Amino acid sequence: MSSAAVGYAKENASRFLDDLKTLLRIPSVSTTPEHKGDVEKAANWVAAELKRIGMEHVDVLHGMGHPLVYADWLHAPGKPTVLCYAHYDVQPPDPLDEWVTPPFEPTERNGNLYARGAVDDKGQLVLQLKALEALLKKDGKLPLNVRVLYEGEEEVGGEHIAAFVREHPDRLKSDFALISDTELFAPELPTLTVGLRGMVYTELEVRGAKTDLHSGMYGGAAPNPFVALAQIIAGLKDRDGKILIPGFYDDVRKPSDDELKAWRSLPFDEEEYREKEVGASKLVGEKGYTVIERTWARPTLDVHGIVGGFIGAGAKTVIPAKATAKVSMRLVPDMTPEKSFRQYKDYVEKIKPEGVTVDVRLIHSGEPSVIRTDNPYVKAATQALKKVWGKDTVFIRSGGSIPIVGDFEKHLKIPSVMMGFGLPDDGLHAPNEKFHIPNFHRGIESLIVFFDELGK
Repeated sequence: MSSAAVGYAKENASRFLDDLKTLLRIPSVSTTPEHKGDVEKAANWVAAELKRIGMEHVDVLHGMGHPLVYADWLHAPGKPTVLCYAHYDVQPPDPLDEWVTPPFEPTERNGNLYARGAVDDKGQLVLQLKALEALLKKDGKLPLNVRVLYEGEEEVGGEHIAAFVREHPDRLKSDFALISDTELFAPELPTLTVGLRGMVYTELEVRGAKTDLHSGMYGGAAPNPFVALAQIIAGLKDRDGKILIPGFYDDVRKPSDDELKAWRSLPFDEEEYREKEVGASKLVGEKGYTVIERTWARPTLDVHGIVGGFIGAGAKTVIPAKATAKVSMRLVPDMTPEKSFRQYKDYVEKIKPEGVTVDVRLIHSGEPSVIRTDNPYVKAATQALKKVWGKDTVFIRSGGSIPIVGDFEKHLKIPSVMMGFGLPDDGLHAPNEKFHIPNFHRGIESLIVFFDELGK
């Protein structure tokens, strides 16, 4: 083990955290046009750091969307090549009034660092950078070959990076990818994520009359797009959480008996999950499945927003001409985004009420994935985590989606090691997002040891 590099990381722990705070102060919200310059600024900061620590061929790649940042160090002949991935863009911070401290002023409280992007994913990007810095500064080299590809569009679907991976496989030629955008199953429990749900994100636009109408003069005769939209949404799922789209479950691959047995052995308290993580009076979902099965291995359908009509103060008795909803589906192996979207679109068009038209638009999608655990890169990761954390690694799936995993598998033919260091209560995408500071530092150490293991 590169004890010199680990020592360097510990000696520079305070500076490493300050560097993360610098990146967190940049409001690189990829979803809103007004922050385009901030996303660019974050990309340039990451590129400058890569140059400073000694990475080569650093390039900020501009395309149709936000920039990609590429770099490499390829001077370890005969050793494996890792493609390091993370993202520097963040979700919007709304609602602002629920933040204890401002979202782009990183603040330390109770051993945590609070800021938008702290754990998703700037903190985990920076711990990759710092592991590489420690090895390059103390050893003068890396124990394996490294390529880096960081993106600024993960929170808006990652179309730019997907196209780049598809079109430039030779430039990204690697043996495996390291993705730091996941979490530990529980505090102090080293974890590798080996499965992700896919995603189909859509927009439904329902149109009725050619213009907004007075509800007194036309109510009872003119179709109301909001009512029609509500009827469509209500027809997508039953009260027990079962999705009613014909054929939607046909391709669902069930987890193996061994995987289900391993999940049952995890330290999971359903009541604590309901009260502390979800904060609802009751958990809901498909009958006959545990919470872990429902969130990791079953497809879902959710509504994220409904807009249209009059939403200002006071009253305006208008029948709107149109209403729009954002609806997504999470997919599991062996479902495909193409087939699932087609089934969904056909069903929506079939159940729409009379008098309205509906436009079903695909916004973005991603493939589900399950990673084999018997490859040498996963084995090296478990060995590294055991050395740093002193415990055996658990394998979990995630209910979330990281579309790039499927792209790496499909176009580069490489597996991904999803080694992340967040915690279930870190509040990613929510107000008061945080990163547990000891996990930030131990994550850096874990990656140093992991790279060293692979160099052997």
